[in-house]
Amino acid sequence: MRRIAAFALALIALTGAPAAAQVVPVTETVEVSYEVSDSGSERLVAPELSSPPAALPRGIASFGPFRVLDPGRAALVGVTDEASPAQFQAMLRAYPGIALIEMIECPGTFDDGANLRLGRMIHARGISTHVPAGGSVRSGAVELFLAGKTRVADPGSEFAVHSWADEDGREARDYPADAPENRAYIAYYEEMGLAGPQARAFYAMTNSVPNAQAKWFGAAEMGQWVPLN
Repeated sequence: MRRIAAFALALIALTGAPAAAQVVPVTETVEVSYEVSDSGSERLVAPELSSPPAALPRGIASFGPFRVLDPGRAALVGVTDEASPAQFQAMLRAYPGIALIEMIECPGTFDDGANLRLGRMIHARGISTHVPAGGSVRSGAVELFLAGKTRVADPGSEFAVHSWADEDGREARDYPADAPENRAYIAYYEEMGLAGPQARAFYAMTNSVPNAQAKWFGAAEMGQWVPLN
């Protein structure tokens, strides 16, 4: 097991029931540490502190990084990992009417393989994805946004992409273009509805930035790469 260093985030919490609650800004510093399995590569981007964060809802139930807002909506507010597909299934068993995932604070994933399985589950279930103003979808979480039956990104939302890196530190550009490691992502994008040339162009764009860096952009630019609703 590897441990990711703890870090502090400024979070703005909502109090009370999400549908009719009065929004009360509460700033708190939360220290988070994660145990990471060696079974899958990790792909995350730290928050861009110059951007005001979206309000994080408390919800009515939590399943790993998912928070149930009401019987028809859930929010994604954390890092996905090897447990996330099972947590997603548990959430849908408890709340089978969920049809929308609000992507609010989504840094990426600790397990790329599990993250792609989760995206396929979201897509197969016909669940839509939405990034509200102030929402941040980064790194591996971008694959989950693409999984939506419909995809909506409000003005003021942000995205960040970069190359994946395996456990040996090799990135996409270190493999032949037709290597299985690269084909797996293009196949995923095609499953999510991107045509072949569009899938390859989007994948090339994400890998234009090394894993140690990030390319940041907003909803309008995302709409130039993938269809939005």
